[in-house]
Amino acid sequence: MAEPWRDRARRAVEWNWRLRSVGDPRPLYVICGKDALAYYVARAMLESELPAGGARVTVVVPERYRSNGPDVAGLRGVRVVRSDRLDVATFEAAGLAGATGLALLHQDDVGNLHAALCAQAVDQRVRQVLRMFNGTLADGVRKLLKAPVEVLSDAEMAAPAFVAAALNEVDPSSFQHRDKTLRVARRADVRPQDVVCALAHLSEAQGVELLPADQAGADLVLAEATGQPPGTEVAARRLVRARRRRRPVSVVMGAVRGFATRKIGIAVMAVLALIAVLGALISRAEDVSPLEALYLTLVTTLSGADPDTTKAADAQIMQVVLNLAGLALIPLITAVVVDGIVNARLALHTGRLQPPRVGHVVVIGLGNVGTRVVAQLREYDVEVVAIDKDPEPRGAALARQLEVPLIVGDAALPETLVAASVADCQALVVASTDDVANLEAALAARDLRADLRVVLRLFDGDFAERVEETFALGVSRSVSYLAAPAFIGALTERAVISTIPVDRHALPVAEVPVAAGSELDGRPLDVVNRDGQVRLIARTPAGGAKTIWWKDLDPRQVIFAGDRLTVVARRRGLDWLTRQCAPPAHPGPIFRPAGPVHGGVHAPAAAPPSVPGQTGSGVGAAHPVPPAGEVPSTSNGGQPDDLELTRRHDGPGEVS
Repeated sequence: MAEPWRDRARRAVEWNWRLRSVGDPRPLYVICGKDALAYYVARAMLESELPAGGARVTVVVPERYRSNGPDVAGLRGVRVVRSDRLDVATFEAAGLAGATGLALLHQDDVGNLHAALCAQAVDQRVRQVLRMFNGTLADGVRKLLKAPVEVLSDAEMAAPAFVAAALNEVDPSSFQHRDKTLRVARRADVRPQDVVCALAHLSEAQGVELLPADQAGADLVLAEATGQPPGTEVAARRLVRARRRRRPVSVVMGAVRGFATRKIGIAVMAVLALIAVLGALISRAEDVSPLEALYLTLVTTLSGADPDTTKAADAQIMQVVLNLAGLALIPLITAVVVDGIVNARLALHTGRLQPPRVGHVVVIGLGNVGTRVVAQLREYDVEVVAIDKDPEPRGAALARQLEVPLIVGDAALPETLVAASVADCQALVVASTDDVANLEAALAARDLRADLRVVLRLFDGDFAERVEETFALGVSRSVSYLAAPAFIGALTERAVISTIPVDRHALPVAEVPVAAGSELDGRPLDVVNRDGQVRLIARTPAGGAKTIWWKDLDPRQVIFAGDRLTVVARRRGLDWLTRQCAPPAHPGPIFRPAGPVHGGVHAPAAAPPSVPGQTGSGVGAAHPVPPAGEVPSTSNGGQPDDLELTRRHDGPGEVS
């Protein structure tokens, strides 16, 4: 006997699953992760209009977890599976067998590798995208797994943006495609004949305009690398040349100040002052020279003196006081030595015993991102000081190898920032994994120096933008926001060559093949370029002919099947171009829910394809009112049903 519908619905609510009917032709993507990167990847897959009818997304999250940024399990239209272990049983419950792609996005290299092996046991044909920090382990994973796999590092992709922001330069991104090497640069830093295309127009009034129509007026461009060093390297060299010599007197005084505690220092100074006064009085009473008075004072203080009853009363009193001062001075000297040794050992252990520095860069947090930032700054020979709460963070070994001093302490405390000479540094990069701690450290640093350049890491892209505008802390970056397009391209098997960070956006560079019978087959090249969305930079004709670059492209040239178009695009623009280059869809109905579903949104069956830049059209509608007597909705706002809830657009926001 089949399980009653209401029992199935109740079980689906308990497991937080959304039931789907068998035979749903839409591709299924399984995303395992709990942080902002998983959120942005899942949201992009839901909003993508490829293929027609959209994709199904299942997210696997722990039973209980704390999210620093947006919650992936709160996305509408996703199926949520909760499990603390990514094993075979979990992947079978998530429906991995027959899925199109699997994204393992936890910040645990070994855990992701174990999950990949378990997923391979379920289905060897599923394309896997792994998030890994360790490059050596990543190379081994590519050889170990039998399934098609792509291993990416979000820290490696985002670190150049942090380095460029710290040096007040554009991102030093460069990549090689076919026979040319391209890089991002300011228009003023490159020759006009080397400019490939305009990337962005930067203005305080209108913000960032990506892929503008006015090619000549853009500030940021993609250019051919001609041997000239990028702007970030030039700025780093300038910083190294301008670095002033360290002041030896300041170093010695700083060491003396850190040698003993304040109370012991005051006591020693008081006793020495008393001895000096008594020495002066002895010099006058005995009518001796200053050197003889010094000798008598030291001998009396340190070793005592023979009693002499024939001396005057005042001389006897001074002799007694000097003896008492000598008795007090000996233990004080011992205390100073012991306290100094202990303080010196603690300071050396925590890195607080640092000489004053000028023109360096302070990096807070030696996690995945902070370690990459430190390594790239040292490649440019920029002096770096690191701060971390953990005595042995992930990047401690690299810091020792690069001779980067590590200060152990809370970066929100003024004494920690003072030890790192934050008031005299070139920039402060706050890259720990805690948004609250990052914000506290940035505000504390601004208290020490109001005009300090701060590069702040925040997980939520929208929060980063609002913090930058409200607190005027300099530059805020979201690592997940910058890295998400590369993970999305790998998951959907798009030929994403590189990802260019521009401010808080990311522009993928991709090569799209033109299929026979597609919309672009037989059309002129001019239809590919769309202002604000897509910019064509190269065309490789069918048959492996030589690539035609931007200099020789004629808008009247006809596109043929088999051609490969290299473009710089926003995500929506790349979706549009991929649709236009795809082969004609097979005739037949697209799977849609038969009727309104409570909490979910489904598009009309004949929804026209959306145009890049337009919102509110294509897929997306209002929430229908549930009929009376329906079963309560799940945590994602949808009712358990025999059908998988379709996606919806929550607004114009995008990972671009």
